[in-house]
Amino acid sequence: MRVHLPLISVVVGVAVSGALPRVSQVIQSAAAATGTTKLAPAPEGTAQPPKAEAEKPAEEKVEDHSAEGRIKMSPEQIANQEIAVAAIGGGTLSRHLMAPGTITPDTDRIARVPARVAGTVAEMLKRLGDPVDKDEVVAVLDSREVADAKSGYLTAQVNTELQKANFERQQALWDKRISAEATYLQARATYSEMQLRLNLARQRLSALGLSADEVAAAAKKDEATPNQSSLRRYQLRSPITGRVVERKVDIGSTVGGSGDPADLYIVADLSTVWVELAVPTTDLAKVKEGAEVLIAPRDEDAGRRANGKIIFVSPILNADTRSARVIAALPNNNDSWRPGTFATAEIQVGQVGVKVKVPRDALQSTGSEKVAFVRNAEGFERRDVKTGKSDDESVEIVFGLEPGEEIAVRNTFLLKAELGKGEAEHHD
Repeated sequence: MRVHLPLISVVVGVAVSGALPRVSQVIQSAAAATGTTKLAPAPEGTAQPPKAEAEKPAEEKVEDHSAEGRIKMSPEQIANQEIAVAAIGGGTLSRHLMAPGTITPDTDRIARVPARVAGTVAEMLKRLGDPVDKDEVVAVLDSREVADAKSGYLTAQVNTELQKANFERQQALWDKRISAEATYLQARATYSEMQLRLNLARQRLSALGLSADEVAAAAKKDEATPNQSSLRRYQLRSPITGRVVERKVDIGSTVGGSGDPADLYIVADLSTVWVELAVPTTDLAKVKEGAEVLIAPRDEDAGRRANGKIIFVSPILNADTRSARVIAALPNNNDSWRPGTFATAEIQVGQVGVKVKVPRDALQSTGSEKVAFVRNAEGFERRDVKTGKSDDESVEIVFGLEPGEEIAVRNTFLLKAELGKGEAEHHD
């Protein structure tokens, strides 16, 4: 039997077309499982595949910063992190010059205790390092020269009193015309001579630093205790208040004579010391007497500082160093600055007034910009600023801040860290 090919083709096409929907649905399901294509909507009446569980939304992060550049912080947080806040304003910036120096004693506060007479050291009342007061007795000499001066005064005093009594008696007799005029005139001349000798003896005592009244009082005391004569004793007193920094003789040493030591002690008042500075000629014109100076030790106690003042600028240059001698006075009430130690000085050489200045610690760098942190109701906000002149402690603000605004002035690096954290979260 002959079968017509066109008829067979039609039958096969119908059969294939009937099976295609089911085959297509299977292929599409497999593709969707591998993620290569999306599932087409199933025809009506066909079973719907189970839907995958919806993805859970990501947990929301807590934002501490409502806007970029703002830092939310409560007053308790600010206090706990020790972030200091202060109002800003105008002020003065100081320029400084660095110079090396050496601590030396104040030559106006150094005194020697000289042996003003020739004699032998009988007592040394102070040891090295002992404090002394002005006019305090520090040593006693045994001196024949002093004994001669004291006895000369006492003798002149007794003779003057005798001649005074004789003169007054002769004057009374002459007034009554009982005695001769020559006798009266002789008594007056002798009395005048004795007064002159007494004055000379008193001046000699004064030249030795002795008081005539004290010598007379001591003589009366010696009359009661003749075995303890004070005629040969000579007390040496300190000319200033200070400390004994050098002791030059011992008990029994002869002093005051030719070839003998001239001094017994050296006393220094170190409550104020000098700092001798070497300033180059190129900077000398900037240094003025009365300028403030900050002194720091060069080799130890790096945190120790003290304020002094320039008291002398030499008009003569040192031929070897080509520098001028500059002296600063430095208070030394606790004796912490020892003469002979080296120091570094910051000499104030100029001042300039500015409308707005802030402490250096108040500014932080973000890239190439300087920023400050202004206090607001919620915490702080970043403020870009433009800086101008500066000194060791403060910086001028040319643009970005106004006088009276409150900014963070300490521990601002903590705010910088919070700011960086907030900006990173904002960009994310």
